[in-house]
Amino acid sequence: MPIAPHPCLTCGACCASFRVDFSVHETQEGGGDVPDGLVVEVTGTTCRMRGTDHSPPRCAALTGKLGTQAACGIYEWRPSPCREFAAGSDACDRARMRHGLPPYPAEAPIC
Repeated sequence: MPIAPHPCLTCGACCASFRVDFSVHETQEGGGDVPDGLVVEVTGTTCRMRGTDHSPPRCAALTGKLGTQAACGIYEWRPSPCREFAAGSDACDRARMRHGLPPYPAEAPIC
């Protein structure tokens, strides 16, 4: 029996639901890993993932199609708000609902 992909790899709703702000120190220019071309400056100390301040939001690093096959194009270099976002949390389920997806599967692993 084939193993189903992790629910996050068929979702992407969190990447198309929230504004993602973080410290400029997480960018490459600031000494971190987040690619400079994917961020916009908000203040002298804060930046935002490009696309997440649009309406509707969609992170510029999101690849694929929501609800079908989605992934973060910079997963290894993603900023702290993305690293801290909990699959299966209330925020996760709200994002999934916004995009017409069912709640995070109870039997799926919590990352």
